[in-house]
Amino acid sequence: MERPSGHDAGMTPASLAAVPVTSRRSFLKQAVAAAALPAVVLRGAPGPNEKIGVGVMGVGGRGSFLASAFAKRPDTRVLWVCDADARRLGPAAKAVEAAQQARPKEAQDFRRMLEDPAVDVVVNATPDHWHVMGSILAFQAGKDVYVEKPMSHNAWEGRKMVEAAARYKRVAQVGMQSRSSLYIQKALEIVRSGRLGEVPAVRVYNIMQHGLSKPSNEPAPKEVDMDLWCGPARLETTHPGYRWLNLYEYSCGPIPGDAIHQLDLARMLMGDPPAPRSVLASGRIAVLKDGRDTPDTQSAIFEYEQFTLHFEAALWTPYMKKTPMDKRDKDLVPNWPFNSTRIELLGTRGFMYVGRHGDGWQLYTAEGDLAETMTGRQGDALHIENFLDCVRSRRQPRASAEQGHASALLCHLANIACRVGNRKLVFDARTETFPGDAEANRFLKREQYRVPWVIPGAS
Repeated sequence: MERPSGHDAGMTPASLAAVPVTSRRSFLKQAVAAAALPAVVLRGAPGPNEKIGVGVMGVGGRGSFLASAFAKRPDTRVLWVCDADARRLGPAAKAVEAAQQARPKEAQDFRRMLEDPAVDVVVNATPDHWHVMGSILAFQAGKDVYVEKPMSHNAWEGRKMVEAAARYKRVAQVGMQSRSSLYIQKALEIVRSGRLGEVPAVRVYNIMQHGLSKPSNEPAPKEVDMDLWCGPARLETTHPGYRWLNLYEYSCGPIPGDAIHQLDLARMLMGDPPAPRSVLASGRIAVLKDGRDTPDTQSAIFEYEQFTLHFEAALWTPYMKKTPMDKRDKDLVPNWPFNSTRIELLGTRGFMYVGRHGDGWQLYTAEGDLAETMTGRQGDALHIENFLDCVRSRRQPRASAEQGHASALLCHLANIACRVGNRKLVFDARTETFPGDAEANRFLKREQYRVPWVIPGAS
């Protein structure tokens, strides 16, 4: 995950490449924090027979998987792999080379990738605090973006990304890949058909077991550029490692980081409604007392106009399991009561279990009899396909920035309700604020963005 560049009117990626480093940094400090930046590059869609050039920002576990997935396709070519941790670059480049028989360029500073006109799309697989910042800078450089979930570090950033995608006329696909699975499309048909009757209540679960994280007081390894890694967050000299997921400075928390898949599917199955009108949430650190500041136990109730969404999450339960990787794509359905990531649709005429990532679904009658089962397949390949189709056609993808924002917003609202004392909050979907509640409103965005890594519009 790398350091982006800001662009001013008339300051193209090519011209930035010619600016000395000291001058570029000076320019960034003055310009990146501007309230609104005009589009610098308006790239046309790649031709039907033209390979799409790909650059990858962040090549940890998920980033390396996506880099290889894009590299294996006949219609794409991975041109760059970038990461603030230089130790990751060689292995990622080697894996890409094995997949496409051509080695990509490597960079610790991903601005070099943004300045390459051969790059059409950027895959952003960084930690949460870089999702919006990195994506907006890619938009400004004329790149389309495939960004990992949850789309935003906070609610305000999510709206800024939606606005930027529209302003710069860019395609953005969020990595909520179950939306592209065929079995989910069929589940949506069943809900729309009325076989469940009305669906006044939906339950979403994210209950599993995590281990304790280990804080480190050791200086960051010399291969890690911490100014770059921290980006808009507070500058640290020690590297948090995977512990970043447990800290609000960099993350929404490990519960939202995983539950976003189920919350997004619940929204999709219920017709993709806008924001709920209220949230009542409770959260605390009950078991994993290791210095984290995000909950390991959380419950929330979201009130929509037509239904209520109940959310239950915990990180200390050994008996609740995700479907193991070696059991996915095998025409199996989970043991639902002990499946850690299930969705339940409670209809007036029937009941439905729905799983993510290929877990399939089962439909039950009002009498509790099993009526229909559909097994599934994971949606990664179809989701990438949908994204690339939209890069060429300029249509909106299945998990657009707007949908990514609306689903991540549920995570942010639940967190805020916990942070202000586990209470009910009324939310105005039009302004995306809590009317008359200054305490809650202050958690809608980061309190301070570190220059020069300032989201356009932040004060």
